Amino acid sequence: MLRRLSIRNYVLISSLDIELGAGMAVFTGETGAGKSILLDALGLALGARGASGVVARGSARASVAALFDIAGAGPVRALLDEHDLDLERGGELLLRRVIGADGRSRAFVNDTPTGIALLRRIGGLLVEIDGQSEPGGLLDAAGHLAMLDGFAGHGPARESLARAHAAWRAAEAAQQEAEAAQETARREEDYLRHAVAELEALAPECGEEARRAAERTMLMNGHRIAEALQAAGAEIGSEGGVGARLRAARRTVARAAPAAGGALDGLLEGLERAALEAEEAEGALERALRALDSDPGRLEAVEERLFALRAAARKHRTEPDALVPLLGRLRGELEAIEGGAGRLAALGAETEAARTAYRAEASALSDARRRAAAALDEAVAGELAPLKLARARFGTAIEPAAGGAETRAGIDRCRFMLSPEPGAEPQPLARVASGGERARLLLALRVCLARAAGLSTLVFDEIDRGIGGAVADAVGERLARLAQDVQVLVVTHSPQVAARGERHYRVTRSEGEGGAVAQVTLLSDAQRQEEIARMLSGAQVTEEARAAAASLLAREGA
Repeated sequence: MLRRLSIRNYVLISSLDIELGAGMAVFTGETGAGKSILLDALGLALGARGASGVVARGSARASVAALFDIAGAGPVRALLDEHDLDLERGGELLLRRVIGADGRSRAFVNDTPTGIALLRRIGGLLVEIDGQSEPGGLLDAAGHLAMLDGFAGHGPARESLARAHAAWRAAEAAQQEAEAAQETARREEDYLRHAVAELEALAPECGEEARRAAERTMLMNGHRIAEALQAAGAEIGSEGGVGARLRAARRTVARAAPAAGGALDGLLEGLERAALEAEEAEGALERALRALDSDPGRLEAVEERLFALRAAARKHRTEPDALVPLLGRLRGELEAIEGGAGRLAALGAETEAARTAYRAEASALSDARRRAAAALDEAVAGELAPLKLARARFGTAIEPAAGGAETRAGIDRCRFMLSPEPGAEPQPLARVASGGERARLLLALRVCLARAAGLSTLVFDEIDRGIGGAVADAVGERLARLAQDVQVLVVTHSPQVAARGERHYRVTRSEGEGGAVAQVTLLSDAQRQEEIARMLSGAQVTEEARAAAASLLAREGA
């Protein structure tokens, strides 16, 4: 709901703040007073196009700010969340637009700079100005299906259908992904089998390359290493070996140990440890010498193995240490091919089940929509005759979606159609309705769809143009009925419509030193009666007109 409209330096308005509330507010005034300027200014705050010409003469910029109460406005809140726009004002939302004298435009949402396109999207979810064919308007067929569902209370069914559609598409995507992977695997099956057989024959081991390389280095330097080992053996082996000499030394010390009273115990332990380590070193030296002498062809075998590992790694464009996990992966791909048929069959069954479930729900909702369409047609028909549209025939066309599309919203396309007179071919609303007829037709439709549209504010610009008497009264009655569900703002020249308003604003235009200035005044009860009397009688207000105004206001309970 629009709470306040603030306008600065916009065309004829230098400074204006209008406080609004729920229900129906009417704006009246002489032709040319500036009523349309108010609607243009509101449209600017909602994202309409702006130009430097709207900036008041002598001003650097014009600005319009619209403050909304968006409590319960779920779609608006979702859009704000989507773009990380916080509701710092709690349940209030401020849309602001600034136009410079140079034509540059800036937009703000709760004082956060944003793009004009986003401002327009937000505004379109909050307000509809009569006659506009913006997304979400009654003339835009793209929104008719959602409006019909809103009228019929199909919200839960639509949500369930959307979930069924998502489940079907997810299952379908999983099946297609698996089929693509299976097809790719089949094309590579021969290669996989050859590669697996080759790697299995090679039987690589983790860390093997480093071990083989170290062994190869040692074997390539075997002669020099052997000489060093032999020389070391000769040194160790002299006089019985280091271990033997250490043990002989220990025995000599052990004979004197009793006389030392334990002072030599540490030395005895040290000699024992040294003897053991020396014997281990001697054994390692002997084993190393035997290894060098045991297999003359060992170097050739190690080199062949090392070269085979590296050649396999180059072939598969990897490192030798990665051959073991590569073999595991290739085996897994082969197993997937062999077991793929069963998995594909299972995924296909899941997709078919999800498709069947979706189509069952879509078909049920389609049947419900056809019943709802008949109910809507009947409801709108009941509104047309009092609005001087008795010859018109409204119809809700439910057809298969274009190209047989199956979407999250179902399998239907909905269009609101009109036959301007009996026997005429039904046409979309935007083609056959125009001017005052269009405004009254849309009013009838809005009355029936008040809760379904999801808007919080509806604006009507001279919907009573060209009518009077009983028809104007019928228009006013429907506007008042509509205002029970949404906020309604009406620019009107009809006293019957004006009398229905809960708030009455008069727009006047005066000449000042700087030129013409438009002003908006909230009328008291007495001022309101005088204004309606003026609307009834013209420039000179008569007592008869005042009495008629009082009668109108009393009849409407104002």
